[in-house]
Amino acid sequence: MRRLIEKAEKEHFLEKSEIASLLCDQESTVELLSAADRVRALFVGDAVHLRGLIEFSNYCRNDCCYCGIRRDNAQAQRYRLSVEEVIGHAAVAKKMGYQTVVMQSGEDVWFNIDKMTRIIRAIKEMDLAVTLSIGEKSYEEYKAYRDAGADRYLLRIETTDKDLYHRLDPGMRWDNRLRCLQDLKRLGYEVGSGSMVGLPGQTTESIAEDILFFKELNIDMAGIGPFIPHAQTPLAQAKGGSLDLSLKTMALTRLLLPDINIPATTAMETLDPNGRIIALQSGANVVMPNVTMRDYRKKYELYPGKSGVNDTADDSRTCVEEKIVSIGRKIGTGKGFRGEYLKEK
Repeated sequence: MRRLIEKAEKEHFLEKSEIASLLCDQESTVELLSAADRVRALFVGDAVHLRGLIEFSNYCRNDCCYCGIRRDNAQAQRYRLSVEEVIGHAAVAKKMGYQTVVMQSGEDVWFNIDKMTRIIRAIKEMDLAVTLSIGEKSYEEYKAYRDAGADRYLLRIETTDKDLYHRLDPGMRWDNRLRCLQDLKRLGYEVGSGSMVGLPGQTTESIAEDILFFKELNIDMAGIGPFIPHAQTPLAQAKGGSLDLSLKTMALTRLLLPDINIPATTAMETLDPNGRIIALQSGANVVMPNVTMRDYRKKYELYPGKSGVNDTADDSRTCVEEKIVSIGRKIGTGKGFRGEYLKEK
């Protein structure tokens, strides 16, 4: 295992079987996470980039079996911010010092091209980078958002196992997910993807394929987190994913894609109060504090027990900053585009 970790750290490549071996091995975990942290320091530096998260609608046309805001969850308390409210949230983020906002929602068709481009243009006038995480769209929609100024787009593949994908995402097609990611690359977005670790029926070989998929697509961001069962979904009784396996998946992604941005996800902190700190010491370099008003963020329940739902926007930022400083890291001052650190060195 030590030889494989050294290979990954130096060559930034592993075979599928080698990745799977490291995912399964328990004795090499500390060494693997440490290697990812070294590569993180070398390729993206010690700065942690903070991105203000705005969860602006929990309406969704999809019915994914693992998601708390799935279409058929009649118990979900639905909400949708107005165009003006979304822009107002971004103004708050700007005042708090964020350089990037992450606009996240379910696949809410109410937010058409006109509404979204109005929002994007208004936010770009604040000199903020804009990341969108709003699901599958047509090429024309992605182009309109890009022309309006959107910089990044996050669309997690969730799993590269097509059979598993189709079982857990009824009515959706894996090939269309791939088409979306390819369209985004073609349009010049910084493209983020990612996976859910510990899904029922998922194998370590499948997770290894996820990581190789990220490398083949040459994604710019990778969001990786554990599966956490939600009571109002078909997977309510399923076993959840582990922090350990999620961290190893994230670490291997860092080793194979050394200069990308990787967030320390909220789901990791939901499993462990120190989850984000551990992630930042295992290859992550981004945190996305929530700037959504408390009354809304409680309702954006992708999974139960979500960390920080009762915090204010100020609380979220202060808490994150304290954690970052406590491990000897610093707050990033730029917009944190891929490759910025290496260009400045």
